[in-house]
Amino acid sequence: MDMWRPPGGTVVAVAVTMDETTRRALERLAASAKAQVREVVRARIVLAAADGLANAEIARELFVTVNTVRKWRGRFAAHGTGGLQDARRSGRPKVYDGKVRVAIVAAATSTPPAPAATWTHRAIAEQVAGTVLAAVSPSQVGRILADLDLKPHKVRGWLTRRDTPEFWQRAEHICDLYRTPPQDAVLLSIDEKTAIAARSRKHPGRPARPGRPARQEFEYVRHGTASLMAALDVRTGEVLTEVIARNNAVTFTAFLDRIDALIPEGTDIHMVLDNGSSHTAKHTKAWFAAHPRWTAHFTPPHASWLNQVELVFSALSRSVLRHGDFTSRDDLIDKLDSYIINRNENAKPFRWTYDAAPLKEAAT
Repeated sequence: MDMWRPPGGTVVAVAVTMDETTRRALERLAASAKAQVREVVRARIVLAAADGLANAEIARELFVTVNTVRKWRGRFAAHGTGGLQDARRSGRPKVYDGKVRVAIVAAATSTPPAPAATWTHRAIAEQVAGTVLAAVSPSQVGRILADLDLKPHKVRGWLTRRDTPEFWQRAEHICDLYRTPPQDAVLLSIDEKTAIAARSRKHPGRPARPGRPARQEFEYVRHGTASLMAALDVRTGEVLTEVIARNNAVTFTAFLDRIDALIPEGTDIHMVLDNGSSHTAKHTKAWFAAHPRWTAHFTPPHASWLNQVELVFSALSRSVLRHGDFTSRDDLIDKLDSYIINRNENAKPFRWTYDAAPLKEAAT
């Protein structure tokens, strides 16, 4: 009952009262930007009614009908805040029994029949029709899976980490090496960036304008690729690079020979490497044995991101490669060289941190 008729025949709206705690809760709901619109409107109706406004006035202010105001005013008066919730409905009886739902889940969580690699709603419907003899539409399969938050079409990649018992010890060793480099020694971080594409756009791009980002043509022409080998001096931040024709152990040790000739005799050299085949080949191991002043420190398997030179490659990709336009392979190499030369003029070491924050260059 949301209104009553006193002697004389005049209709009077049901009075709405509430305690201070209820009022504060409804005020928070009425001001919420995340609550459902219908919940916000109902809270505002009840608050306005508690302030003594008439139903017609509340309806005008909130752009709802008078009947809507009467409904929620009466519900609150009779049941409190619980009355502002939608009433339970019996709904349409389920067309599919539990066996069908179980069959749908069983199909979605299994491997699809070859040669398919991913389930579709239509394929699941066909699978269910063949197992429980129930015709179910692909759209109904989608609704059931959505209700269960089951998404067989989505795949998230992961990597099984090898060398688990030693992973954290080796990672800690690399981090300690960066934070406290060996005294009177050179510490290098070395790796390769291969198959860098030299591509030129078929049509010129358009620069950014207020309210519109820069535009770049999708079609491009390939002019070959280039591979880069780089050694980062961890203490100074300077980088030595070399364009390589092949990424193998012979090329890698030739690069080490070049570095070896640049560093004065008697100075120990430590280097951080990932577990690439050119770094662990027999030829490379033999080179290390013949050059005792060199000490290799390998990152854990699947943890090449611990190699600091990857930060240089990342900056290079963002600054030069991602949106770069290269008329030829030589043009690509020239721009790579120019970037490294300019970077070395203002080189700064990276500050290695343990707090999960992005790595940053040390302040000048």
